Order: sequence, then structure tokens, then C-alpha cells
Amino acid sequence: MALGLGLVAVLALNAFALDRETGSASVNVTDGQLVNTTSGQIQVVDTPPVPPNPSVGGGTAVAGAPPVVLIHGSGGAIDWWDELVPLLAEQGRRVISIDMLGYGGSDKPSSGYSIESQAGLIAQVLSKLDVEKAAIVGHSLGGRVATALAEGSPDLVAGLAIIDTAPDSSYGGLSGSAKAAQLPVIGQALWRIAPDFMVRRNLETAFAPGFEVPDRFVDDVRAMTYPAYRDSADESEAYADENPLDQRLEDLGLPLLVIFGAQDQLYDARESLSAYAAVPGVETVLIPEAGHSPNVETPQKTAAILGRFINSLAPEQPGPSPRPAGSGNGQGNGKRGKSQGKKQEGDGSGQKPGGKRGKNQKQGGGAQPGA
Repeated sequence: MALGLGLVAVLALNAFALDRETGSASVNVTDGQLVNTTSGQIQVVDTPPVPPNPSVGGGTAVAGAPPVVLIHGSGGAIDWWDELVPLLAEQGRRVISIDMLGYGGSDKPSSGYSIESQAGLIAQVLSKLDVEKAAIVGHSLGGRVATALAEGSPDLVAGLAIIDTAPDSSYGGLSGSAKAAQLPVIGQALWRIAPDFMVRRNLETAFAPGFEVPDRFVDDVRAMTYPAYRDSADESEAYADENPLDQRLEDLGLPLLVIFGAQDQLYDARESLSAYAAVPGVETVLIPEAGHSPNVETPQKTAAILGRFINSLAPEQPGPSPRPAGSGNGQGNGKRGKSQGKKQEGDGSGQKPGGKRGKNQKQGGGAQPGA
């Protein structure tokens, strides 16, 4: 009896301590810098464009194409973009990657992790970096933050690209030890004692089967505080379930690219793309060989897809003066209208997902940190 009461007391004290756990910002990546916001310091890496490399797919940046802002997923950090950033920079683009509040080298307070709050902090960062219009790219949780950024600060957003972000929680959800880590008291205990192999096993579902999880991604999870982990997941689910992303994005009316890995183990990729396909003007891409994280698993292909989309956001350049009637061949290449969505399957095979389904037709799958 006494032993049982003692264990309960220890678990309660552990939960109390972890619920109030905080962490200070520090630069922990090459070329990182800390930007002050109203909720603390946010780590960013602002990578300038480099002379274009013809071997990088997606073409070089066209005149007027916006800079790129990269927002990672839950359990991640700036380094989840390590393979993608140089490829985008070699297209001749300015690339800004951000550690959200509670992640990587950014401050880690005990609260303040709503999707809208994270978006507001990113808006502050972009303002301080003199970014007026950008292509916002969000991976998983980052896709929801990117959407909230467009809702709250539309003047900062030229277009949105979301990578493996389900419209809402009915397409998947946390499972196993990752889900248990959100439970009261039990969750804090698991967070405290989970060995590296358990963290790695949870992270494996963020990739296609058989993908070897880099050690640095385990370190990213270890660097988080418990409130950042738990509250990010809770707030992400609440944001999407209040109003699914496909509806939010349709209401925004911004240029939109949606990428999914066909082997996503967290969400049903094809069902998710089917929902997004109903958004007017959307371009959807399914990458056959990738799982939940094409930015890590297939960076060359992902950079090429993103590059073409970002170039499409540049203002139309003035064309040549019209020829007199009858002097030309009458052929043109007009810009795609808003109502003409483009669909691709990885290499541009033209396969189209089906139409939007009702809420009662969705089914979930497994998930883990990094969702």
C-alpha cells in the first residue's frame, strides 16, 4: 500500500515538473540566428540564393519569384530541411527555414503553442527579416501553421505548399507510445523514461518503410520540452477539426500546391489528396517512393516540384507588343486560370485524385511525432 502511494506521488510530481518545463533559445545550427518575438526568441536560417546549378530540377528562379519559407513538422526542427535548402538555393532562391516556438534552437516556454500563435510568431519573424511576400512551405504540422499564417497575415503569403498534411484528424492520428505520451501522468512518465530506440521507432513511421532515421532527428525530439510536444499535437488536432484544411484553403483562394508521399504511414495519402482536389486551382502531386517526409526522402524531386510552383507565383512579365492581325500563328500560352487545378503523380504523369468526400467517409491510420 505504502509503495503504491509512493509511486503515485512520484508520478504526480514528475507530471507537475514536466508540465512546467521550459528551455532557453540558443543557436544550434550553422548560420542560425535568433530573432526576437513577443513570445521569445525564434531560431532561423536565412540562406541567400547562389548561382543557379543547371543540374537542379525545377528550373532557375524567374524574375520576381518570391523567397521560400520552410516550416517543419511536430517533433522536427530546421534540420528536417537540410537536404532541400541547398537545392532550392541552387535554383537561385532565398530560403528561410524556421524553428517554431518549442523546437530546435528556439525558446521553449511552458505554454503558447496554438497553431494561430505559432503563425503569428512566424509573421513577426518575416517582418523583421523584411520579407513582404513569400512562398510558404509547411511539412505536416507545419502545413497547418502555414495555413494559419495565410489566414492571419495574407499580405505575407504569395502562395502555399503543404507537404503530407492531412485535412483533419479523421485521416489519421497518433497511435501507440506516441499517443500514450499525451495522456495525463502516464504521458509525462513515458516522456521521462523513453529510450532512444522507442523514439526512433516512433519516428520511423514518418518515412516510407525501411527508411533509416538519422540520429539528428532523435536528438530533435530529445531537445523538446514536454509541453511543446503535447500541446503542439493537441492544438494541431483542434485547429484542423474546427475547420478542415481543405475548406480553409478553399476560402483563402491562394495559389496552392499539395504534395504527399504515396507510402505515408501516418495519413492516407490518396484520400487526403482527394479532399484537396476539390480546392479550385490546386496542384496535387503524389510521390510514389516517398513516405510522410518527401523533403527528407526525395529532396531532388521535391525541390523540382516546389521550384516550378514557386516560379508560377512570379508576377507576369510584360509580353511583346501585339502583332498586326494575320501576322502570327494565333497560338498562345495563357496562364492557368484559378478554376483549372493541375494534378500530377510524382513525375507529372497526370493522374488525378478523386473528388472531395464527405466527413463520414474518411478513415484514419497510425501516426507519431513528426505528424
